[in-house]
Amino acid sequence: MKNRLRNEKGITLIVLLSLLLIMTIIGIGVVIESTNEVKIGGNEGRNTNSFWAAEGGAEKAIAAIRTNYQAYGMPPSPLPCDTFISGNYTVTYSTIDNGPAVQATLTTGSYAGLYALVKSFTITSTGTENTTGEKSQITQVIQDALVPVYQFAVFYEKDLEICPGPVMTLGGRVHTNSNMYIGSENTLNIVSRTTAAGNIHHGRKAGSGMPAVTGNVMIEDANGIYQNMKNTDGSWLDSDYPNWTTSSTARWGGKVEDKAHGITELYLPVVRSGDQIDMIKRGAGNPDSYENQAKLRIVDGTALYRVNDTTWSDVTANLTASGTIHDTVFFDAREGKHVTSTDIDIGKLNSSGYFPSNGVLYASREVIRLVNGSQVLAPVTIATDNPLYTVGNFNTSNKKPVGLMTDALTILSGSWNDAKSDSSLSKRVASNTTVNCCFMTGNQNTGEGGSSYNGGLENLIRFLERWDNKTMIFRGSMVDIWNSEQAVGHWSYAYYTAPNRDWRFDTDLLDPANLPPGYPKLNILQKASWSEE
Repeated sequence: MKNRLRNEKGITLIVLLSLLLIMTIIGIGVVIESTNEVKIGGNEGRNTNSFWAAEGGAEKAIAAIRTNYQAYGMPPSPLPCDTFISGNYTVTYSTIDNGPAVQATLTTGSYAGLYALVKSFTITSTGTENTTGEKSQITQVIQDALVPVYQFAVFYEKDLEICPGPVMTLGGRVHTNSNMYIGSENTLNIVSRTTAAGNIHHGRKAGSGMPAVTGNVMIEDANGIYQNMKNTDGSWLDSDYPNWTTSSTARWGGKVEDKAHGITELYLPVVRSGDQIDMIKRGAGNPDSYENQAKLRIVDGTALYRVNDTTWSDVTANLTASGTIHDTVFFDAREGKHVTSTDIDIGKLNSSGYFPSNGVLYASREVIRLVNGSQVLAPVTIATDNPLYTVGNFNTSNKKPVGLMTDALTILSGSWNDAKSDSSLSKRVASNTTVNCCFMTGNQNTGEGGSSYNGGLENLIRFLERWDNKTMIFRGSMVDIWNSEQAVGHWSYAYYTAPNRDWRFDTDLLDPANLPPGYPKLNILQKASWSEE
């Protein structure tokens, strides 16, 4: 018995020693594991920080490219390349030009389907932790796309308001760089993608002084089916609605987006200094003026035709004798005054031998008016720093690419009579009229400079006649990027009545060959690919 007890004491000692050894091994393992976790955590932290440092370098390069394109329509020279310190990290980035710009169609993002002149750059950026030397390198390929602005049915720089009275169908892409206010007293149909860099609201803009609108707002979804902006409970699906982002995506399939969806401003990189309205102002000391591009100028009481790069010919007598240009006086009820108009007879200009050879005509008088314009000889852009009027059907026979750039645009029907221009509205009865063109014009922004409601998009084209039960058909592109400086009479529903508006984007403009001469371009910068090492 004594010997057995001695043997069991030996076994107990061995078991205790074994347990102690196991616990020691486990303890060492825990210590090693904790140490490794600390090291891994430190490594991950340094990796994360070096990644964000590298990302910061890439963003600096992207910002430099974007800024230069917005200002000048071209990349910076030299391309972005720099080394800087950020905290305990050294950041080095460089940019490579991937070759000449190419004509391409955008395939991703909210502007997929637009064609553009696309140039790509590869940006490489490295973030290095200064103590340990840990590095993270990212490579981004970015594309800068110069997109003709006339691919939009509607493009606004400031707030866009669409609240028509009669039925209105608006076809083509609609975009504003600010807020959008949509409504209708009857029915508004929007056929294509609708985007705003600000918010999209239903109803009137505050301060318009106009009554509320409750008519239908129908916008096509991704399947081409109209979906009402009104909810079944009578509320409206706009940016003020709970879960606006997901609800709008579900209803319209991504065809209605604002800043909540990531829409940002689009820039017109056409003005090297000053304001965008400089494009239509006189050319002296103004490198951005279309007067500097024109081959035919009607300015300062004369008509000048450019024979070659250095010689101008005074053709005033020729154009006056043929009746191609002549002055007349009529009353503009919106402005509340008689105006002296320089009329340009497009039909006679076609056969005059002085149609601008490069398709750019610049005119500067009190008022410019285009008459007899149903057929235009060749593609042309007509720019003026004055208000511009058209009379009757315009560019409807053998349609050509035409651009109009003006302080304000007024459409007069084929029934317009100068002798009755200051008569009562009942004697200024319009007739059905069709206009085909792209135009860039000015307006007043509701609430700015003491102005009340500006009439909305439906009155961006101005009217002076009684259009009851008449239709005004427009095909082309409408761009509003500045405030009118000359035609500043406020909108009111007193000097005209509204037509039925059938306004659609001219799909022929989706072919670059069908754009007016010297068309302005938008700048869109987007990421094409991204990788990390």
